[in-house]
Order: sequence, then C-alpha cells, then structure tokens
Amino acid sequence: MSTITCETIKKITTDYIRKQKSKNPITVITAYDALFAKIFDKEVDMILVGDSLNMSFFGKNDTISATMDMMIYHTKAVCNGAKHPLIIFDMPFGTYNTKAKALENAIRVYRESDADAVKIEGGIEKADIIRELTSNSIAVVGHIGLMPQRVRCEGGYKVKGKSKEELDKLILDAKAIEEAGAFCIVVEGVAGDSAELITQSVSIPTIGIGAGKKTDGQVLVWSDMFGFFEDFKPKFVKRYLNGAKLIRESVREYVSEVKTKKFPSDEYTY
Repeated sequence: MSTITCETIKKITTDYIRKQKSKNPITVITAYDALFAKIFDKEVDMILVGDSLNMSFFGKNDTISATMDMMIYHTKAVCNGAKHPLIIFDMPFGTYNTKAKALENAIRVYRESDADAVKIEGGIEKADIIRELTSNSIAVVGHIGLMPQRVRCEGGYKVKGKSKEELDKLILDAKAIEEAGAFCIVVEGVAGDSAELITQSVSIPTIGIGAGKKTDGQVLVWSDMFGFFEDFKPKFVKRYLNGAKLIRESVREYVSEVKTKKFPSDEYTY
C-alpha cells in the first residue's frame, strides 16, 4: 500500500481520487458549516455536503425537502472552512430529473460555490444525465444501492444486494455510471459481499456507507459518527464520540454556574 496521504498534497482533486483505486483507502465525511469543515480540513480526502443536513441540521424526517438554495448556502459555508479536501455537492431531490434541469442546476452549483463535484443518486436510469454533466465539465460522483431520496417510494430504508438479481443490477448500475464519466461511486446500504463484487467490477473507486470494508473508501455522516444525532443509530454507524452527552453535560454545568453566581468569576470579568 502506498504511503501517500491526503496531507502530502495541497488540494485533493478528482484525478487524485481516481488514482487511489485499490491503493489508499479514501476517507470521506459530511459537513454542513465552516466551523466543522475547518476542523475536518486536511484530515480527510473528501467532504460531502450531504442532503442528510435536512435531517440532522434541519430536523426533518428525510432528505427529500432539501432545496438548491439550502444546499448551496451550506456548501459555500463548507468551502469557506475547508480548502484541502475535495468538496462534493449533494444534488437534492427533484433537481436532476432531466438532462436540461440537471445541467442548469449543476452549473449553478459551480457558479455560486467552490464545490468540486456533484453527487447524483441512481444507476443505469441516470447514466444519460451523468454523461450530460461530465460532457459539460461537471465532475460527478455516482450513488447506488440504498438511495435516501427514494425512501418514500420504496417504503423505507432497505439493504440492497442480498440476492443475485439485485447484485447483477447493481453491477450494471456501477458500470453504467463509470461509462458515463463519474470519477467515483458511493455504494450505500449494500451487503458486504455484494459491495466487494461491485468494487471489483469497475475501475473507479467505490465509497462505502453501510457496505462493508471491501470498498475503496468510507463515508459517514458527521453527526452520526460523533454521537450528536440521537433519534436512531443505523447498524453501520460507529460512534467515535458521545457528542450529545458531552454537550448536554457542559450546558448543565454552565446553567448551574450561572444560577449559583459562580460564573462569571473574576477570571472572566474585565
């Protein structure tokens, strides 16, 4: 395995990501603001400004009502905070139904933010749209498997790739996305063995989330992995910090010190 790390180059590019296929595992995390983006800067290869912000940031039950205005606002904030990782803009539901609409919205992303790429959910059925974007100088990340924007249509979040039929379809999806010009593919909610076979079927990197360890990289939602989102915890999420508990304890300490006149003490007084 190569010893090159994301810290050894000034700015992560799509070309760099492509070259990590089967070499260095690619690290991706979501971010929605400049504060956390600055913390993540130079720590990860890519930052995804995910439409997951509609749930963890805005408090909705799914991602579907996220808008272009909302996503661009948060992407601009992330780009202000992180200068090193490749920044991916998650195209919200309903913004890439047709080639013309997808191109118009993707051009808007490039003009109004410093995002490096856009992410599109869908396989073979979205290949022509991905091709339209890449042929017009828009870098694209594909997304197959469990697709959050289809949660209402499919009646919930369902793991994919459990049958041979599903695996065969996912491999065809991955190959179509690669052929259309995407530089990597998010593989979400897919049985581990199937995700490994999908990864082997294409020459561009796969980024797993709930897809086992045999993909070319991993992505997690920051509020999940740091324990700030408490409504539920998917099986694939490892909590690296109990963030909500720590914040809540600190808030209670602050409230107690204010109530008892312990804060502010002379140390914090002009």
